[in-house]
Amino acid sequence: MKSPTLATIIFIATISLSSTAQAANSEHLRQLLATKQCQNCDLTGAGLVLADLSGANLSGANLTGANLSRANLTGADLRGANLAGAGLFGANLTEAKFNGANLAGADLRNTYLGNAEFTKAYLQGVNFQGAIGIPLQIATPEEFYAWGIAEGQKGNHQQAISYFNQAIAAKPEYAGAYLARGIAKYQLFDRQGAFEDAQIADKLFTNQQNGTGTQTAQAFIKELQTPYKENVTTGKASFFDFVSGLGSVLLQFLPF
Repeated sequence: MKSPTLATIIFIATISLSSTAQAANSEHLRQLLATKQCQNCDLTGAGLVLADLSGANLSGANLTGANLSRANLTGADLRGANLAGAGLFGANLTEAKFNGANLAGADLRNTYLGNAEFTKAYLQGVNFQGAIGIPLQIATPEEFYAWGIAEGQKGNHQQAISYFNQAIAAKPEYAGAYLARGIAKYQLFDRQGAFEDAQIADKLFTNQQNGTGTQTAQAFIKELQTPYKENVTTGKASFFDFVSGLGSVLLQFLPF
């Protein structure tokens, strides 16, 4: 089963190379797919979609513009590699090492980043939207918050909560993140959890003299204190309707 798959990947990559002006060194590509050992290789623009590169040694390799979407790079060594503009959408990057790598403008949407290392990596313009397990040190609390809102707007409330958790872990006094997490919990019918977050948000907003935040948090608390049967009265607008999708109410708490 392994050989035909390898042959198919090499064939597709070779066809792609023949029509691309600046592309990977074909010998280096074959070496990588056959041995998973390709230090300092030239893999510029390589087509490696769905490739199994778990544990591969790609340290110092040039992967500029390479397409590694949905590839398995679990435990791969990419230290010092150039991944500028590379496509890694949906890739499994669990425990991968990106120390000192250049990831400028790379697409890391929907990737799995559990225990991945990014020490001294260049991350300007990286798209982490939807990524799971983003290390706290490579994103600001505001970025986690913004990603949480985006996931909430798509109805992915559990993922939104995960991002809000990270925003709060990085910035414990982030009132907006508590409010947003409470609303996400509310949309998952966790009224107790929502109430606890709303109370924390209210206290923080008040201490920070944020009138808009305090007013919003208190309106949410009032909704949560209303008996559930009253929330579903026909024709009666509810706070649930007001904040559906974690939309504009929460955007006002972004500092940028």
